[in-house]
Amino acid sequence: MPRQKCIALIAHDEKKDDMAAFARQNEAVLSKAKIVATGTTGGKVLEACPGLDVTRLKSGPLGGDQQIGALIATGEVDLLIFFVDPLTPMPHDVDVKALMRLAIVYDIPMALNRATAENLLDFATD
Repeated sequence: MPRQKCIALIAHDEKKDDMAAFARQNEAVLSKAKIVATGTTGGKVLEACPGLDVTRLKSGPLGGDQQIGALIATGEVDLLIFFVDPLTPMPHDVDVKALMRLAIVYDIPMALNRATAENLLDFATD
């Protein structure tokens, strides 16, 4: 029996509400996967979808982005959905780049916006 897919959810700055709306719209599909999320993003997702199995890590700037990166490197994440806010200053720009680099190195499907995320969700439940 194949293991349950793991989806990592991260939303920076003003994209957290967008992530919560995305999760609410796709709750049925997300409920078939294990979800890991950075702290504040995970909280927003749980508020929107209390029935989801969400493991909340640290807040992104406090190490949560790094924790997701470690899970990618150890093969525990199957899909990264990472809503980066392109219209705000990027105080954690290095974290964004590091996560993108790890997703590319480990060949993990990655969505940086909602349209791509919606198209990749089929992968999560195959």
